[in-house]
Amino acid sequence: MEKIVLVTGATGGIGFAVAKAFGLKGYTVLYNGIDDEQAQKAGEELTKLGIKSEYYHFDVTKEDEIVANIAKIAAKYDHLDVLVNNAGGLGGRSRFEGMTTEFYRFVLALNLDSAFFTTRECIPLLKKGDKPCIINYASNAAWNGGGAGAGIYGTSKAAIVTLTRALAKDLAEYGIRVNAVSPGTIDTAFHDATRKNNPALFESFKNNILLKRLGQPEEVASVIEFLCSDAASFITGEVVQINGGQDFL
Repeated sequence: MEKIVLVTGATGGIGFAVAKAFGLKGYTVLYNGIDDEQAQKAGEELTKLGIKSEYYHFDVTKEDEIVANIAKIAAKYDHLDVLVNNAGGLGGRSRFEGMTTEFYRFVLALNLDSAFFTTRECIPLLKKGDKPCIINYASNAAWNGGGAGAGIYGTSKAAIVTLTRALAKDLAEYGIRVNAVSPGTIDTAFHDATRKNNPALFESFKNNILLKRLGQPEEVASVIEFLCSDAASFITGEVVQINGGQDFL
């Protein structure tokens, strides 16, 4: 049976590394994003590696777009083996006192709603998959509340931890395992502006990491790949820290 993975937010960064890792394992890669130009480049790179892929443009903060696009996937593919809810992000910074309702709802939509709605729509396909798995993304902020102005981000990621455990309980009867990863500071394009405009600040990031370096997207992808493998067949409802000891300091 054809192995199929869906990775949201996978036109670059960690998501693309995850898509590539699964593709090199023989999976057909369905990847999502909203930057069509970047998506085309990602698709071309995957093709050069001999990976079969297909791009789906939809905004993960919008339920109707998620529903419509998962329906398109279901019309073409009769099952799904792995869902990686990679899409998410800080969304900006705001202290609670001055936080607008619009900002509050956007951050929750970006991190929590996106994972919930995508998972809900994919469950019927995952039930038909081979040893199906779901991967969500937590954060150090889920435990420490986030840095200045990132409190609602931390709140949304704490919700992801509980969602992961709740889904693991809810879906165990179908053989669907659900886990989460919690990446620390990973060297992606997200930090390019800081690296260019304030190299001293960028270098200082390493001081808060026990291993004194930033992580690489491939180091997150390899853990996700492991969690979805037979080697992790007895692991569900867990959150794996991938942060070089950043949560210790």
